[in-house]
Amino acid sequence: MPALSLSLLTILIWSTLTLLIWRVSHLPPFLSVGIALCVGGLVGLVRVRDWKVPLSTLALGVGGIFGYHALLFTAVRLAPPVEVNLLQYLWPLLIVVLSPLYLPRTHLSFHHVLGAALGLVGAGLVISGGRLSLDLASLPGYLLAVGAAFIWASFSLLIKRVRPFPTGAVGGFCLVSGLLSLALYGLERWSGPTSPPLIIAPRDWLFLVLLGLGPMGAAFYTWDAAMKRGDPRVIGALAYLTPLLSTLNLVFLGGRRLSGVAIAAMGLIVVGAVTGSLDLYRRRF
Repeated sequence: MPALSLSLLTILIWSTLTLLIWRVSHLPPFLSVGIALCVGGLVGLVRVRDWKVPLSTLALGVGGIFGYHALLFTAVRLAPPVEVNLLQYLWPLLIVVLSPLYLPRTHLSFHHVLGAALGLVGAGLVISGGRLSLDLASLPGYLLAVGAAFIWASFSLLIKRVRPFPTGAVGGFCLVSGLLSLALYGLERWSGPTSPPLIIAPRDWLFLVLLGLGPMGAAFYTWDAAMKRGDPRVIGALAYLTPLLSTLNLVFLGGRRLSGVAIAAMGLIVVGAVTGSLDLYRRRF
């Protein structure tokens, strides 16, 4: 499958993430992440032979997937979630601007940066609704959110730098990351106040499995394949379609309302995606 198709498929799958997380938001975050990532990893057992990769590659995969989620969910506990979500969405922009640093033969053009910047502004409006306030007391959380964005952008770019490995190895990355997340959840329960055993309802299990099969499973496989085959500058600009589609999912499936600010923001995201991917049209025409 071409890199563009893989990128758009990943974005489409990731657009369901907010809706599914919203459905299990009453569960401890590291428990939800751990279960979902383990599901995503276990699905990859059909390609378990691909899991045999160098230790450095395993460290990269686990560092990217587990590191991103660990920093993000810690950030949400230390700072308002809207601002954290906005800052972690720096990762598409960072993929674009860091491309020449990680990939020496890659050069930036003005339309790459402009497209990513427009996408960031649009994503910020979609997430914040035009209302944003940064509190210095929440600075540690903001820094962790930026750190999460940096980790995901770096992981995505370094996929093209390390010794080539099969996409099936992503299953191993997910499973190890899921087990580490469950270990963090266990540590929290052990070190915190005594609480009754947590019972996960059948409906919750359904959404956790859907998370593991989709945005926290299949999407990592398609993202890996897309980054290996495609132009990270273009993919980074297109990635801002994720909050746009995510918002539409919440409107049509979650009963949320679509504001005028959100509509304007979506326009910015679309313009940014088109601007950042001008290379595709030049090649075609």
